[in-house]
Amino acid sequence: MKSSRNERIGVIGGGLGGLAAACTLAARGYAVTLFERNEWLGGKAAQLEGAGFRFDMGPTIVTIPSVLRRLFTEAGRRMEDYLTLVNLDPQWRCFFEDGSALDLAQNPEAMAKTLDQFAPGTNSSAGYRDFMKLSHRLNDISYRFFFDKSIGGLRDMFDFKTAFDPKVLADVLAMRMGRSVAGTVRKFNPDPRVAQMIDHYTQYVGSSPYGSPAVLCGIAHMQANEGVWYPLGGTRAVPVALEKLARELDVEIRTNTKVEKILTAEGRVTGLRTNHKEEIKLTAIVSNCDSVLTHRELINGAVGAKFEKRRHYEAACSGVVLYLGLNKRYDHLAHHDFVFSRDPHEEFDFIYKKGEPAPDPTCYLAATTCSEPGTSPKGGEALYVLVHTPYLRPHHDWKKIFPAYRRTILEKLKRTGGMKDIESRIVFERALTPQDIKDRYHVLDGAIYGLASHGKFLGAFKPGNRSPDLRGLYLAGGAAHPGPGMPMVLMSGWIAADALDKDGVVERGANGARACDPQRVEMVAA
Repeated sequence: MKSSRNERIGVIGGGLGGLAAACTLAARGYAVTLFERNEWLGGKAAQLEGAGFRFDMGPTIVTIPSVLRRLFTEAGRRMEDYLTLVNLDPQWRCFFEDGSALDLAQNPEAMAKTLDQFAPGTNSSAGYRDFMKLSHRLNDISYRFFFDKSIGGLRDMFDFKTAFDPKVLADVLAMRMGRSVAGTVRKFNPDPRVAQMIDHYTQYVGSSPYGSPAVLCGIAHMQANEGVWYPLGGTRAVPVALEKLARELDVEIRTNTKVEKILTAEGRVTGLRTNHKEEIKLTAIVSNCDSVLTHRELINGAVGAKFEKRRHYEAACSGVVLYLGLNKRYDHLAHHDFVFSRDPHEEFDFIYKKGEPAPDPTCYLAATTCSEPGTSPKGGEALYVLVHTPYLRPHHDWKKIFPAYRRTILEKLKRTGGMKDIESRIVFERALTPQDIKDRYHVLDGAIYGLASHGKFLGAFKPGNRSPDLRGLYLAGGAAHPGPGMPMVLMSGWIAADALDKDGVVERGANGARACDPQRVEMVAA
């Protein structure tokens, strides 16, 4: 279909979801302008440099690389020409309060055999094999019913004409509706340390395993199937690669441009207004801003009120991040580590129910010199430390909270992580608190992962990528379907773009021939 290129799509926000949407739409022949309030693209996938150290500030690994690869395939490119990915195996190294350590191997059978020695007499190896079989089933269900299309709730997942098909009913039962991740994990994994390790797949989505739906156990198979990867240059290399692709596809990119209002008329998008006091006519918009803030701040009015009334969405957790430049590397650390709390129930109760920092938190570590020595001066380490905290409450004053909580984190690394002299090794240090995250990234209540996945029935559902209230509005990012985490955010951008394309709200430009038929660009699902 040919048309004037006067019809233009706007993408609000140059984070990973916005870049994914812009690249997909441009690859399919649409004229696209991307608006970013900051001077950089990539959102939380930013970098910090100082004293010869380099840190990824947000995400630190790539999982489900087929999601990323598809964006390049859409444009007739090879991802490998833009990025070099290094496989991490073990995927995690786990340190427990009792002094034990356990590596999470990518191969499930190898992992099961390791558990025979790690937890003898508990039948953990057989339980792990059975859990991974369930995870595989849940992952398959997710790909068939949940991913790659705009989903806002159960009604969107299934064709109710076939709802009573025995196979569909079997899939619904397999989803273990009404059961939590933690309950499901413990049914199969009796050793509490093994269960604590597996619980943390839900930390990709910033939620408590005790309150998250069991279907999220499918993440375990996703990670085992496609691996955990580190991009050379850090995860910052991902938005850099996508920006390069976007520019090659003639996406107009406007940084330092804050969108102040989405303009509408007669129930549809008509354009937007920027902080430069300009009104830009657009036929459709993909908002990569937080979906709640999109409706609350950029739309407001009846449409915004309807969104807020439809369902109450709670922010996911926030976090404290320490960027520690060390003058010596700890050889017992893998690239990707967890230093686990003494009591996961206590930890999650503080973060998600009491709304207060956990007294003994789990620390997530990225020690990048394992894979890229250049992230640190020779012999040193660029150590990234993330501790999950509750999202911001009105009484939280992180200027007052932070000094004591920094001490709590360092004591945890000394006691459980085997880094007894860490304070004497720090030669460079920076930090982010929940307040910093809110201010820097303009996210709801300082949440790192968008919206929480709590609720044993509906927790997996975020706002759909296609607005039911405003024609021409589409949503991407961690606060839209399918949720947070780098692969899901990239998928959200692709789904939003694909939905827009299928809806036909905008005609393609004169160069509208697609580089690749999207129906033939498939994800790795098994």
